[in-house]
Amino acid sequence: MTLELTVVDAFTDRRFAGNPAAVCLLEAFPDDGLMQAVAAEMNLSETAFAVARSSEHADLRWFTPTVEVPLCGHATLAAAHVIGRSVTFHTRSGDLACSISTEGLIEMDFPADPPAPAEPPEGTGLGPVAWFGRGRRYTLAQLESAAAVRTFVPDFPVIAARFGDGLIVTAAGDHAGVDCVSRFFAPNLGVPEDPVTGSAHCTLAPFWAPRLGRRSLLGEQASPRGGTVRMRTAGDRVVLGGRAVSISRVSFLL
Repeated sequence: MTLELTVVDAFTDRRFAGNPAAVCLLEAFPDDGLMQAVAAEMNLSETAFAVARSSEHADLRWFTPTVEVPLCGHATLAAAHVIGRSVTFHTRSGDLACSISTEGLIEMDFPADPPAPAEPPEGTGLGPVAWFGRGRRYTLAQLESAAAVRTFVPDFPVIAARFGDGLIVTAAGDHAGVDCVSRFFAPNLGVPEDPVTGSAHCTLAPFWAPRLGRRSLLGEQASPRGGTVRMRTAGDRVVLGGRAVSISRVSFLL
């Protein structure tokens, strides 16, 4: 048995930037333990496994190096890029419709996850916080400035103990065309700092849209690799947009 995977840099239009994800197209899902072992071997923030139902529909699952996750943006973008046409993925988070424009922009229809205000716990190392709240999956902390986001030094044991599946730190954008900047940390999922996180923007979009007075936004994830995510709020959904570049192919001999 051979598993063929394509590694894709997602939420970027150039190689060696954005967030890399591995994509494996299959006729049927193998054993869960095998998919988890492959994801651990790839050691990327996510490896996606897709099984086609038809030319326009596929089942999709995502694994970090340590666990299966219910939703992943950049690996969904990568999977749509590898398939190369508009497709609806059937997932643990519902149906995710992806469309590809003639210019190569991929848009994905995801569930929104707006944060509700909460009292920040003590001893988090966040520093001054302008706003704090929690969505269904992630905690969001608005820091005082984009500079504070860019220079934030995460305490991973504290983040793992206090913030469940992940912590988003964010602030208003600090240069033209960028509405917000963010970083994302998920040590409990085996991803200390994720380069570009589509699912985090399901929380960022409904947080920033009313504050900035518009539905369409551009977010910069200020990780060392960096990347940009287009966002458009649509009721209880968020349309995420970005580009992707295939970077390598890997064969597992099993």
